[in-house]
Amino acid sequence: MNLYSDDDLIGCVVHGDKLAFNEIYKRYWAVLYRHAKRMVKSDDEAQDIIQDIFEYLWRKRESLDIKTSVSSYLYSAVRYKVFDLIDKGKVRNNYIEALGSFIANETYTIDHLIIEKELAFLIEKEVSFLPKKMREVFELSRKEHLTHKEIAEKLSLSDQTVKKQIHKALKILKPKFGIFMWCYIIVKFFI
Repeated sequence: MNLYSDDDLIGCVVHGDKLAFNEIYKRYWAVLYRHAKRMVKSDDEAQDIIQDIFEYLWRKRESLDIKTSVSSYLYSAVRYKVFDLIDKGKVRNNYIEALGSFIANETYTIDHLIIEKELAFLIEKEVSFLPKKMREVFELSRKEHLTHKEIAEKLSLSDQTVKKQIHKALKILKPKFGIFMWCYIIVKFFI
């Protein structure tokens, strides 16, 4: 299920696929919970909000019409649920002030986390299409942070072969992403 995009998974959820629903739940529960908790400052209320959203998603699955990305849809659902709590008076007045502060100061952070998650998924997907040996060398370099020499010893290859495989992998990946995503790759995997 990890190689499926969010849109593919939602398409499966619409048709009643519980495994696809569980994958969406696993992908987004934690980030949505943190987002809700920052606004309502209560573990229980944040958990209730997220539970309500996923319960609604499953209950209304057959009529879902998500026109944005799944992450944007879920992110918006959390905000609307918090606003609903405020309208019903379930959140104390000091939470309103915290919400205003959150919207002013924290929205970028959450949006950044969601975008980073989506970019990481796309990068992982493209890396999975690399030839087997090239992918193995690339992942040892970028995920396990092994040196060329360590990779060469581990895979019984020459240092030069490792260097060439990494260079070829980067040459394949670079055109698949715009400058923004390429900068993300550099920051994520090189720093």
